[in-house]
Amino acid sequence: MFDTLSDRLAATFKNLRGKGRLSEADIDATAREIRIALLEADVALPVVRAFIKQVKDRALGSEVSGALNPAQQIIKIVNEELISILGGETRRLRFAKTGPTVIMLAGLQGAGKTTLAGKLGHWLKSQKHTPLLVACDLQRPNAVTQLGVVAERAGVAFYGPQPGNGVGDPVQVARDSIEYAKQKQYDVVIVDTAGRLGIDAELMQQAADIRAAVDPDEVLFVVDAMVGQDAVTTAQAFLEGVDFTGVVLSKLDGDARGGAALSVAHVTGRQIMFASNGEKVDDFDAFHPDRMASRILGMGDVLSLIEKAEQTFSQAEAEKMAAKLQGGGKDFTLDDFLSQLEQVQKMGSISKLLGMLPGMGQIRDQINNLDDKDVNRVGAIIKSMTPAERSDPKLINGSRRLRIAKGSGVQVGEVSGLVERFFEARKMMSAMASGKGIPGMPGIPGMGGGGKKSAKKAPVAKGKRKSGNPLKRAQEEAAAAERKALGPGQGAQPGGAFGLQPGKGPADFDLPKEFKDLL
Repeated sequence: MFDTLSDRLAATFKNLRGKGRLSEADIDATAREIRIALLEADVALPVVRAFIKQVKDRALGSEVSGALNPAQQIIKIVNEELISILGGETRRLRFAKTGPTVIMLAGLQGAGKTTLAGKLGHWLKSQKHTPLLVACDLQRPNAVTQLGVVAERAGVAFYGPQPGNGVGDPVQVARDSIEYAKQKQYDVVIVDTAGRLGIDAELMQQAADIRAAVDPDEVLFVVDAMVGQDAVTTAQAFLEGVDFTGVVLSKLDGDARGGAALSVAHVTGRQIMFASNGEKVDDFDAFHPDRMASRILGMGDVLSLIEKAEQTFSQAEAEKMAAKLQGGGKDFTLDDFLSQLEQVQKMGSISKLLGMLPGMGQIRDQINNLDDKDVNRVGAIIKSMTPAERSDPKLINGSRRLRIAKGSGVQVGEVSGLVERFFEARKMMSAMASGKGIPGMPGIPGMGGGGKKSAKKAPVAKGKRKSGNPLKRAQEEAAAAERKALGPGQGAQPGGAFGLQPGKGPADFDLPKEFKDLL
């Protein structure tokens, strides 16, 4: 969603790099480019004005003029102001001191409230809570049935005593759900309310009545991130009519301009708390303004990637795999490779995971062209092998490759390519584990060299030249004869080169302790 904005900002900052000093004209030009980028991203005009004013005021001050690298300082200022516009610090859910905690969802029809109720329930369940989804949308056809299906998919409880489709009192359902939750000991109640295609008095009155009946701890306004400028108008109307406490962005994985996300928090003064970025129940997480700003500026989101890995990967499995790699990688089999591949797939789309890494904006087109079906194809190839072939891929000859290709529905060349890449990866792991560095790459100090290089021959030492002065030459010859008469090592002066001491020859030579430690 923020690709266009990221590209424009990256191009703007690229023009600043290499400048040791920024003039007022440079700062004005940069501010103008940032303003155009934000307006093209459909950010609300008042938000753009406030943002640009803050950036210019700080950029023209001593903060930038006294910096060693003004371009990086400008990027730092833009990053901090983006974080401020997105809400500053991460906002957490407020839970009731005595349960159940009541969370009410409000928003227009089509914003994704019902689907989001299931995602929120699934997320709370992963946080060791016991949520209950309550169907208070009794106007939209089959809304109650849909919430029941969503609750089942999310693995959480559902309460829908009324059939809906225009039948039933949503306020009474909301009131009864609290008693039901207390009886069944559910600690969080998520109330899904009705929406409309537009803002009207009936919608606002119903939402206000439900709020009065259940006295929610949190009222979350669900906004479709693809709507654009209208999202800000709708948010202001709901703020006046229902007074929500937080914002949830849905459909953040769309390709529309994401200005609504940058505008809602600043205009309403209510922070964005959650973001939904896919169709699956686990495509949902807490919203972190600093991480989102980092993504927009192309710096990646490594913290979210680490959190996903910690939630997905088994600690015992990770330790077992680390032990195999420390053994040189020879025990690493295709079964292990398949296991790791399946673990990564659990984290989500490969292209999304790569997009969280810093600097990946430069190869965004290649990442977007990645197909998760390719990963499934690799899994199918490995699963078409016998246990012996997975343990020792050297057994896979021509006839076996043909059988594996037929079994997995791929070409023989794809099987050969997978086996060859596996051996290369294992060789690399073995080299890294033994401290030889990565084959084909320059050696890293302290980690061994890369590929083999022809040893350079030591230059042949030239004999010591004799002085052209007869008197000086005679003195040199006399000194040489004296050293010869004393024997090896006896002519060295105390504290000579390399620490040689009188009475010690080359055989007795010992390196200083510091030099030994360094080696």
